[in-house]
Amino acid sequence: MLEYVREGDTIVVHSMDRLARNVDDLRRLVLDATKRGIRVQFIKENLTFAGEDSPMANLMLSVLGAVAQFERDLIRERQREGIAVAKKHGIYKGRKPMLDAAQVAELHERIARGEKKAAVARDLKVSRETIYQYLLDRREATPAANVIARDSTEQQRLNGLSRPHRG
Repeated sequence: MLEYVREGDTIVVHSMDRLARNVDDLRRLVLDATKRGIRVQFIKENLTFAGEDSPMANLMLSVLGAVAQFERDLIRERQREGIAVAKKHGIYKGRKPMLDAAQVAELHERIARGEKKAAVARDLKVSRETIYQYLLDRREATPAANVIARDSTEQQRLNGLSRPHRG
């Protein structure tokens, strides 16, 4: 949408936290849009930014953006706490696996034979990311892989699990 919108258009957003996840992004997005002659209107906050570079408009954007970010952070924190409590009581078990044991075994066999991950994903009706996650989970289950950090992009690349950047 941000690439398509043209000079004279108005971007109507329900709330500031729907446009950006933090104050810095919000300020940058609104500033970029208004410099291009695009109005940005926030319904919940009852504010419209049209490119006037007044100190009051900048203050309102920063303050209300910070409040929106704070509210979002509080909600996420409460959500994490609630999930932790539910997991402790055995109520929350997370999402069900996309593939059953037989499909996972098939996935690993086919990849070991050199089949393309995209083709395997299509046949199993899952995304390539799901394929990568199942492959990564198996690698991490082996003792040698546990020595290396889980989020090591370099290790994933060396193991053939990372995808090329499409930037």
